[in-house]
Amino acid sequence: MFFIESERLLMIPLTHELLQLLHNSRAVMEQALGLKTSNYQVSEFYQKEIDDAMINFWLPKTLANPNAFKWYTDWEIVLKSINTSVGGMGFNGEPNENGEAETGYMIDEQHQNKGYATEALQLLSNWAFTDARVGSVIVHTYQDNLPSRRILIKSGFEEVGVDADGLMTFRLIRSST
Repeated sequence: MFFIESERLLMIPLTHELLQLLHNSRAVMEQALGLKTSNYQVSEFYQKEIDDAMINFWLPKTLANPNAFKWYTDWEIVLKSINTSVGGMGFNGEPNENGEAETGYMIDEQHQNKGYATEALQLLSNWAFTDARVGSVIVHTYQDNLPSRRILIKSGFEEVGVDADGLMTFRLIRSST
């Protein structure tokens, strides 16, 4: 099983088969990974986004792109000290023609404000930069999502724009060192 890790976290990209388990039962998917069952808590808004991603993106895209599934799936964020999932993160596909890899994230409400999103975002961004096609990592967040904006700034992302609906774009550029 492929994973990346930092001091506190493991990040595991879910294969198509693991996504199918997750779609049917988080507990069964966690058991398949050897994790302690989480009591995952997310707002209704984010649960709808997760459900939509599962049906309309993760499952069909990982099936169609088995050799590149890491760009099309949910990466479980596992807190090593308790062997439990504390959130998810992933890309919106492979890097585009401008070398941009777009990512998004969500942390279980019980585990927010502990630096896990910042640590995971830095870890996943560093993994993305191992791919020569990636020149920058992009994240979109709403203006009123102050916690997400703080995570992005702490992770070295810079604001590069905002649209009429208040959706902000942040970018982290590959370092030249």
